Parts: sequence; structure tokens; C-alpha cells
Amino acid sequence: MKNINEVTKDKWLAATFPEWGTWLTEEIEAKEVAEGSFAMWWLGCTGIWLKTHEGTNIVMDMWNGTGKQTHGNGKMKKGHQMQRIGGVSNMQPNLRNVPFVIDPFEVRNVDALVVSHIHSDHLDIVTAAAVAKNSPKAKFIGPKEVVNTWIEWGVPAERTIVVKPNDRVTVGSVEVVALESFDRTALVTIDDENQTLAGTMPIDMDDIAVNILFETSGGNLYHGADSHYSVMFAKHGKEHEIDVALINYGENPPGIQDKMTSIDVLRMAEALKAKVVIPVHHDIWTNFMADPEEIVTLWDFKKDRLQYQFKPFIWQVGGEYNYPQDTDRIRFNFNRGFQDVFEQENDLPYPSFL
Repeated sequence: MKNINEVTKDKWLAATFPEWGTWLTEEIEAKEVAEGSFAMWWLGCTGIWLKTHEGTNIVMDMWNGTGKQTHGNGKMKKGHQMQRIGGVSNMQPNLRNVPFVIDPFEVRNVDALVVSHIHSDHLDIVTAAAVAKNSPKAKFIGPKEVVNTWIEWGVPAERTIVVKPNDRVTVGSVEVVALESFDRTALVTIDDENQTLAGTMPIDMDDIAVNILFETSGGNLYHGADSHYSVMFAKHGKEHEIDVALINYGENPPGIQDKMTSIDVLRMAEALKAKVVIPVHHDIWTNFMADPEEIVTLWDFKKDRLQYQFKPFIWQVGGEYNYPQDTDRIRFNFNRGFQDVFEQENDLPYPSFL
């Protein structure tokens, strides 16, 4: 566009969205994972891309949606899970807070799409379409109601695999292990806005949500998805070897219990006997945003007295993490560039110009 009369909203969107273009898909494709390790990238919310030394690629909870885009009538959708939790009626101001770092239509060579639970910021139709079309051998792995949704969307049933706690699915070089979820918000997520939950028994968690353990030749990755804190984390830590643990983290507004707090994150990591804990999900919603440095501060305050055997890692969306190479890192930083400085003559009016 070289003239203002050529500028349209559609041209602007095509030229700028998604903001990162194919940068990340190119980076992932080019990555050669070292033997005895695994690599992963944070896609936003709780979405990750896992790649192994053997070349297995698994995408989990990749979401390509957005939050509120208009004030509308200022009221929350009747029957929404937050309305049920807090007895509220005013609109939740959950605007998306981070850019789109990956173009789903450029995603290739995926061996499996794993989705933890039924919430729409994890179970995404655009991701499902892109994986189904661009990776024809990919499997779709999730709990019963996630799989039912995929099939309703047009994913062939023969490509889906329903999992419940303690089920195992082999995907390339990775063992995908389903474990119990502790996502109590999911238990009050009901499609029927007129259904009343007071005085009733909850639905079966195993049908709607699971946590996931990825066992790889380079270490084991635990994804706690949107689980709340539970003493059952200690059971998972006792029964499984866990190297890196991911978990949702955020600052809950008064009257709402949805995200793990900083102390919950530390308790979970200790219970799981993890070596590294990485908070996610705090990036995505403006009204739940929290500073993960709080986790580092509390960890530093408590680590000597409680003899913590794990370290926190503060990630950034779009960033890469390698295990075990990054075990001792506390904070992520993007490549700053300019490693080739002065490899050729610079061009300035005179040498001391800058």
C-alpha cells in the first residue's frame, strides 16, 4: 500500500496479522533437538509445542481466539461458569493481552493435537481445522467431551482417541499419559444456560478434563492445564517421574476462584517433585493478569527453609525452552541479535559518530 486510497481494513489485517507471521513455525521446523533433551515453545495461554530429539511434534491446547471485543450490553452470558461461581451479572472484562505468535494455517508435521479440557481457550476449532488439513496423519487426543466436540466439528472419528486418567497413548517417540484433572471451574461449565446446578451432583471430571504427562527420551513434561491446587498433585509426583511442570497461574478477582496463585504454584511443584515449574496462562486475560516474578520472590524466600528441590522459570510467549539445558535458568529472554557486530565495516560519517 503506497497510497492512502489503497488502504482498507482487510488489507491491513492481511499485512499485519498474525503479528509474528511464520517466524515461529520456521523456528520450530528448523530446530534440531539434542539427544537426551526435549524442546518446547509457549504459544500463549496454556498452549505449547513439544518437539523431541526423534522429531516427534505434539501441539497441546493451542488456541487462536480472542476475548471481549465490544462492551455489548455490559452483561455476562447467562449460565457462564464465572456467573455461576461468583453470582455476577456484569460482563467479565477479559480482553486478550498478548499477540498471536503462531499462524495456525502454516502449522505442518504435527503428530498429535492434545487438548486438556472443554474450555474454548484450549479447545479451538481453528487449531483443529489446521491440524486436520495440514497434518493428515495427526491424532486428536483428549477426554470424552473434547473428542465429541472435535467430531461435531468434522474431525474424522477414526483420527480421535478418547483418554481418561491412567490411559497411555504412544505418539512417535512420546508416551502421552492422561492423569486426573483438578479443574473445578470446568465442573460448572454447562451448555444449558437454564440448568441450575445448586443441589445437584457435579458431572464426571474424567469426561471433560485431564492433566497430561509427556514421557520423552529427554525427560518428562507435566501439563497441569487449568487445574486448581489439589493434594492429588502429590499422588502424581509419587507415581510418576516429573522433570518440568506447567501450570495455569493468575490473580483471581475477589469472589472468583479460577487460577492457581503464586503459593499454589510452589506447593504444586514441591508435591510433584518437579525439577522446574513454569507458570502459564497469566499472559492471556487482562482481568486475571499476574506478575510471575511474585513466584520467584516467594520461592527465594522459602527455598532454603523448605529445601525446595525445584526452580521456577519465567517464560515469555513465543519463547523456546530446552530441558535439561535450561534447568538452571530463572528467566527467559529473546535473542537480542547483533552477534555479527563489526564483522564488516560500519558506515558512519566519522568513527566516533556514535
